[in-house]
This record gives sequence, C-alpha cells and structure tokens, in this order.
Amino acid sequence: MQTSPLAAASRLRGSRPSWLSPKVFRTEVLAGLVVALALIPEAISFSIIAGVDPKIGLFASFTMAVVISVVGGRAAMISAATGAVALVVGPLNREHGLGYLVAAVILGGVFQIVLGVLGVAKLMRFVPRSVMVGFVNALAILIFMAQVPEMTHVPWAVYPLIIGGLALMVFFPKVTKVVPAPLVSIVVLTVITVAAGIAVPTVGDKGDLPSSLPVPGLPDVPFTLHTLTVIAPYALAMALVGLMESLMTAKLVDDITDTHSSKTRESIGQGIANIVTGFFGGMGGCAMIGQTMINVKVSGARTRLSTFLAGAFLMVLCIVFGPVVSDIPMAVLVAVMVMVSFATFDWHSIAPKTLKRMPAGEITVMVITVAVVVATSNLAIGVVVGSITAMVIFAKRVAHLADVTAVTDPDGTSVVYSVTGELFFASSNDLVGQFAYATDPDKVVIDLTDAHIWDASSVAALDAIETKYAQRGKTVEIIGLNQPSAQIHQTLSGELASH
Repeated sequence: MQTSPLAAASRLRGSRPSWLSPKVFRTEVLAGLVVALALIPEAISFSIIAGVDPKIGLFASFTMAVVISVVGGRAAMISAATGAVALVVGPLNREHGLGYLVAAVILGGVFQIVLGVLGVAKLMRFVPRSVMVGFVNALAILIFMAQVPEMTHVPWAVYPLIIGGLALMVFFPKVTKVVPAPLVSIVVLTVITVAAGIAVPTVGDKGDLPSSLPVPGLPDVPFTLHTLTVIAPYALAMALVGLMESLMTAKLVDDITDTHSSKTRESIGQGIANIVTGFFGGMGGCAMIGQTMINVKVSGARTRLSTFLAGAFLMVLCIVFGPVVSDIPMAVLVAVMVMVSFATFDWHSIAPKTLKRMPAGEITVMVITVAVVVATSNLAIGVVVGSITAMVIFAKRVAHLADVTAVTDPDGTSVVYSVTGELFFASSNDLVGQFAYATDPDKVVIDLTDAHIWDASSVAALDAIETKYAQRGKTVEIIGLNQPSAQIHQTLSGELASH
C-alpha cells in the first residue's frame, strides 16, 4: 500500500526528538549554559572538600554530565561532582592518595550497576511522602546554608550585587522568558563588575580552571587484594549515598514535570558514569539537586540535551573562556542559588492551615528528616532516619487496629472470638492477652474471617493461645483464614515453639 508524502512527513515529525523544536532547543541550550556556569564554583568547592586539585572536580562534572545524559534514566537531571561523594571519598584521598580515590570511584560505579540490576531502585516505593517533603525542605536549607560563607566577611559591594541578582531573576521573567533570568543576571552583573572595576570575590578565586580535556588512564595503585580491601568500604558507601541522592532527585523531578522515569536505568546509568569518570581521573559524583532545580524548575529544561550541554559547556567555558569565566562575581552565583533555595522549599508544607490538618505523625517525620539532614549535611542519612521513623509510627498505629470480640453461645458450651485487623509482629503481641482462658467454655472458636496473618509472630501468638487452652483441657478451632493466611499458618504452626 502506498503511503502519502504528507503522512510520511507527519510520522517523521512525530518520531523526531522534542529538542529539535526551535523553541525547546533554545530553552535546552540556554539552560545548559546556566547550569554550566553554576557548576564551576560548586565543582571547585567539592574538590577542596575531597582534598584534590580543582581540575579533578571539574573533570568529574564534565564526564558525569555527558555520560549520564546518554545512559541515565531521568531526562533533564544534572549529575556531576557532589559534596556528598566528596565527603565519603575525601578521607581515602588524604590517607592513601588520589590513585586510591580514583580506584574507589570505579569500584563504586560497579557496585551501583550491581545494585541497579538487583532492583535497589524499587526500595524508593517505601519512602513516604512526609520524608520526601522533609528531604525537599532540608535540601533548600542546605543550599541556602552553603551560600552563607560567600556572604560573610566579604566586601560591602557583594551585598548590592546579590540583591541586584535576585531582583533581576524576580522581575526579568515578567518582561520575557525567552532567555533564562539567571543567565541574564550573570551576564549583566559580571559586565557591571568588570567595567566598574569593583573588587569582589570571583570564580577565579576558587582555583585554577583546566586548560585541556581530561585524558583516560588506569588508577595509579597496585592491583592487589590489599588495595581492594582498602577501597571497597569507601566504594560501597559512595555507591549507596550516590544512589540515594540520585533516586530521590529523580523522583523529585518526576513530580515537578509530571513524568515517569526508570529508576533502575538511572541506577545503572550512575554506575556507568562513575566508571567512566574514574578512568578519566575524576572524583566521582551523583545527581546534583541544586543544579537540577536550576535546570528543570528555573530554566524550564525537559530533555537530555540540557544535561549533555551542561557538561560540554563546562569544559568549553573552562578551556576557551577561562579568563572571562574567572571574572564572574561569586555574588551573582550566590544570588542564583538563593533563588533556587527559595523555589525548592515547599512553603505549603509549613503553612498554618496545612499543619492544622496534617496528622502529628506526618509532621514529626518531616521535622526529623529536616533536622537530621541539616545536622549531618547528608541527605541520605536524613532519608534513612526519616523512613525508619515513619515505619515505626506506622507500625505503632497499625498495632492498635487488631480487635478481638467474644460471643458466648446461649447454652454456654462454646465461645466464638472474632478477630478483626492486620496481624503482624506489633499487633500480635497484645493478642494473647485478650482471651479468658480460665473462664471460657471447653470449646473455643477463633474466627479470622476479617483478619490477615502477615508473619511468624502472628502464627506464634495463635500457637500460644492454643497451648494455653490445651493446658486447661480445652479445644481451639481456627476458622475463616484467607488463602495467604492459611498457607503461612499451615507452614509454621507448631514449628515455632522455643526450646
């Protein structure tokens, strides 16, 4: 059958990437440029935390962004050198040197691929909404706190520049959104600062920018079992922290853009990006939440092109335009990050109207998550502690949902106990004490039609009830078990007695 040229052209338009649209392409390119400018001082700062040359952090940001744009699962998310990874691998670098750090990054990437294949990304479904809100709010606080050192003990001219940058980003979008407001702020205030000869801290003060592309090579370490035992703990910690931050960031972007992304692919992609970064001598990394917010929420990027260009522009800016980039005032970048912090914080979550309606347990989980993250400066620790707190509160709440009611036959020869609710380790602990063993008739029926057995603790509780009645010469009949409950009861009943 012949296909009309019009239909063929229509299919071609439908199959081409969205970033080929002129409007989307412009948005992605400008977003990538803004993110690249914001990445430079961050990468240099994280290099200092890890105790390595600034070039190491910049190379890591370049390779992470470029590779993850191809192999990652979440479009428009920015991955680069991060403070969380720097904190993990920093001690290894100080104790054993850069070669061991690079080797740990490569092994950490391998661990991330293995964890991705094993389905660790599926654990994200157990992160409650209250933890996510706490994670977002803590992130906003950390982003702001990271800017405080750039606003203290600095020349007075820094403050007008910060205010001017914020004003441009607030009011310029009312004029036009064709060009991202952060980029306008960076360009305008840099020109003013340089033209007027205003002496303020600049990007160049953070460290020297690289003058050439990174070269691939093997880490300078002995390939022995001892080396493996030294780097393995750091590599595993890096893999876990990196995946935690990356998957949480991916979920956050999913919510902002109302789209779904493959967390398994993201986990494997993070591993591949870290392996490539290690072979190019980088310090490793993961998703950068602040830069991702600049890319997605502030600049409006939605495709992989912005992620790729963020890494590509980073190297171009360093190698080709190094002297110009070095003159960018840190105050302008501080203004950008303050705006990101304000936009990231979930202000609705702390509104009095919301707090009045929110269950106390949910508020507690959110506050604990924020407190732990801010206290430790580690998002992964905060998410784990928050999730555990939420599980404890949930278990305590559900434990009281198991209800027991007794109905004795008129002739007094039997009693029927109706159990309602979920039976698991928390609720089944109180189950044994709700039966009148001494005064009940000789025949006892336990009706579990409206209950569900979830674990061995519940089976053990039912066995204990039967034993207590048997010691008094009374018989127990359990009825109404649904199929899963009957299966676990049949498998474990009588096998759990302590010896």
